[in-house]
Amino acid sequence: MPTFHPESPAPARVFAQRFSATRRGARLARLLADFQLAEWGHPRGTGDHDAVTLVVAELAANAALHGRVAGRDFALVLTHDAYRGVIRIEVSDTHPAQPTHAVPALDEDHGRGLVLVDALTTRWGVRDRVGPGKTVWAEYALLAGHPSPHAHAPVRKGTR
Repeated sequence: MPTFHPESPAPARVFAQRFSATRRGARLARLLADFQLAEWGHPRGTGDHDAVTLVVAELAANAALHGRVAGRDFALVLTHDAYRGVIRIEVSDTHPAQPTHAVPALDEDHGRGLVLVDALTTRWGVRDRVGPGKTVWAEYALLAGHPSPHAHAPVRKGTR
C-alpha cells in the first residue's frame, strides 16, 4: 500500500566561520554576514538585512572586546530557516564570563549592544558550548516573509 509522505520543510542554510578575536575580526564577521544575507535574498537596505547585520556586529564586537582570550578565535554561525522565517545568529567565544544586560546612563557612549539585540530579535540567550566559553545566540523573525533563494530586489512598501 503506498504511503503518503508530506513534503519536508526546506533545509536550513548555514554559514559558519571563525574569526580572530580582534576589532578587525569583528568587522570581517559583519562584512561576511552582510554578503551572506544578500546571497540568501535579503539585500542591503532592507529591514531584515540591516537588523541581522546590526545584531551580528554587536555580538561579534562583544566577542572581540569582552570575550577575548589571547590566542583564541570566536565563531559565527548564521542559520537561515526559511520554513520558520527565522535567521539565527550564534557567536561563540572561549571566555567564561557571561554577558551582562545593563541599561547604561544616557551620557555613556557604550553598553547598548545587548539592548539593541534585545530590541531587534524575537529572543536571545546564552548557552554553554563544548570546550571553554559560551555561545550567545539570537533569533530574528524575518519581516519580508520567506524569500526565494534567487530574490535580489528589496521588498517595497505597498507592493507584494
